[in-house]
Amino acid sequence: MPTTDTISAPDAATTEKPAVAARPHLMRQYELVERVRAYDPDVNEDLLNRAYVFSMQAHGMQTRASGDPYFSHPLEVAGILTDMKMDSTTIATALLHDTVEDTLASQEDIQKQFGPGVGRLVDGVTKLSRIELQTDQAKQAENFRKLVVAMSEDIRVLLVKLADRTHNMRTLHYLKDPEKRRRIARETLEIYAPLAERIGIEKMKDELEDLSFAELNPDARNSIVARLNFLRSEGEAIVERVTRELLDVLEKGGVHATLEGREKTPYSIWRKMQRKNVGFEQLSDIMAFRIQVDSVEQCYQALGVIHSHYHVVPGRFKDYISTPKPNQYQSLHTGIMGPERQRIEIQIRTRAMHEVAELGVAAHWGYKQGAPRTDGLQYRWLRELLDIVEHAQKPEEFLENTKLELFQDQVFCFSPKGDLIALPRGATPVDFAYAVHSRVGDACVGAKVNGRMVPLRTALRNGDQVEIVTQKGGTPSPAWERFVVTGKAKACIRKFIRTQQRTEYVMLGKSMLEKLCRQEGVDFSEKAFDAVGKNFQSATFEDLCANVGASLQPARDIFNAAYPAHKLKPAEKFAEKAPVLKARTGKANAPLTLKGLIPGMAVHYARCCHPLPGDSIVGIVTTGKGVTIHTTDCETLESFTRAPERWIDVGWSDEQEKSEGMVGRLDVVLVNQPNSFGAMTTVIGKNNGNITNMKITNRTPEFFDIIVDVEVKDLKHLTNIVAALRANSAINSVDRTKGR
Repeated sequence: MPTTDTISAPDAATTEKPAVAARPHLMRQYELVERVRAYDPDVNEDLLNRAYVFSMQAHGMQTRASGDPYFSHPLEVAGILTDMKMDSTTIATALLHDTVEDTLASQEDIQKQFGPGVGRLVDGVTKLSRIELQTDQAKQAENFRKLVVAMSEDIRVLLVKLADRTHNMRTLHYLKDPEKRRRIARETLEIYAPLAERIGIEKMKDELEDLSFAELNPDARNSIVARLNFLRSEGEAIVERVTRELLDVLEKGGVHATLEGREKTPYSIWRKMQRKNVGFEQLSDIMAFRIQVDSVEQCYQALGVIHSHYHVVPGRFKDYISTPKPNQYQSLHTGIMGPERQRIEIQIRTRAMHEVAELGVAAHWGYKQGAPRTDGLQYRWLRELLDIVEHAQKPEEFLENTKLELFQDQVFCFSPKGDLIALPRGATPVDFAYAVHSRVGDACVGAKVNGRMVPLRTALRNGDQVEIVTQKGGTPSPAWERFVVTGKAKACIRKFIRTQQRTEYVMLGKSMLEKLCRQEGVDFSEKAFDAVGKNFQSATFEDLCANVGASLQPARDIFNAAYPAHKLKPAEKFAEKAPVLKARTGKANAPLTLKGLIPGMAVHYARCCHPLPGDSIVGIVTTGKGVTIHTTDCETLESFTRAPERWIDVGWSDEQEKSEGMVGRLDVVLVNQPNSFGAMTTVIGKNNGNITNMKITNRTPEFFDIIVDVEVKDLKHLTNIVAALRANSAINSVDRTKGR
């Protein structure tokens, strides 16, 4: 069998202008049917003919921004899907996808005339432009949320939607509003191109990215295209020689293959220049060579031949055959110092793998397999998007978390049983736990990576084996949100935090209303407050308390509404009384413990005064934080004198003083001399203090001004450390920080 070589023509994306639709030749009914019949002998000719006529009549004299008949758009979408060899039902859906939104046809008409299959798909693809939300972002997010739900029920919804977006992008230049063009291009780049990649349609992904790139950054694209054209003209002979030599090496090694040279797209070059922070001239793998063989065994044989003949570029080998990507992409990738000392990228795959790489999910389509599985839940990433739908509170949050899922490069990790889990680059064991199951993530308390315990914030690497340690009744930590990278993990953690916060806010709000009633000498009554709840957009007394606890509604306003006949005491008296909290003594007026005030309430320690056990303290209800603890001499308290209902009398429990590590902040002036830093840290260490942070704020030839955070047990502990520091000759002065 002779070895053949083919050098692919430059992609449309590398010409001076991106591929755009010319004035369309309207495909006739029989042409459309014959295109489908070419790959599907069982084409439903009657369905396609009826859909063609219905769509053409429904759109009638409508025109697009280009001036073309509107019917040309659904026809072009259908044509794109025939290139992907889709079944008759999908092609009919493409013809009808805009009829419900843009014509007098109704969903019932589609269902009645074309059956439930086409009707369901058309309903899933129909644009959601009638949704009225407050912001464009919210509208975009809600549309995408509904698309995710629809494509989970039938993945063909996504295929039609992607074909629809592809044709719209090809004709985007006809829109006169530049801001609208940029918005559509940005949405395409952020949502639809990653979706095309996730279902493996590489060719469509490349086109969507390039068309968006041309709109969003035309200068950069034109510059890259000009350089590509120059390299192509200068290096055409080199490409031919490299191709001939590679084919000769493979032939001598007993591998019969086809070889195809392919340039990277302008957008992928741009992304790589950004990611590696290099110039165009520094990129050495702009040209890739693709080897196609007949079997998996020949893939590895070809790899061995290439590696034995050329030097391998370290770190560039990737085996996506034994470990496919989530979109089922399979190929061997390697980088070599190839013929004529050219550094090139080689991709080796079977012809079947190549079809999957080009067409993705469509390559598996079932017109020739009987009854295909049409729901998208065989894709793990799609199931995870549905989990995000369930846990996200607002459409914007869903969109944000979804972008996290779609955008990032991936690492592949293994469970102890050997199951493969793909995660975004930078993912942690917490992300892994939530990828296994949301309940595993919630109960996670530790993790072993390759048999060794690691911090939960550890970034995972390719090939890591991860074992999650769980605890019955465990709950996620709000701190996890700062380092997880997957949308599912963020959505689950945020949902837990919202649920926990609401419980705390309800308890805090009720406590504030009860306290205000005591201050005013009124008997507290839930019925009185429940009666005025509707005036404050609260359906129940619990909702009312939650709003008060979250500082969304002032407690005094609600009290005034509930007891309108009550004569209020002057606010000035409360302003005078509030600071007296620090002076209370005696058992009857003893401060409540932090935990005893409201069980489970979120407590935060003010960074302005850094309170420690032993300090006289007061709690202030703070929006979004629960209760913030201040020292009673903190200057910040002056801003709360006119809101006495936000003051909460708190104190330290004995258990807290003994067990909780707290941070005290010190202002240290250090003599600029050898070993002065060592002397300071030694003194703190000998007095059982732990330095958690240190910052030099000023430096002169004589002194260093330093802020030092020291973990201590209580105020007495910090006082001892301060005294020890003052006794050292290396320390000029040391005081407890105020106001930072």
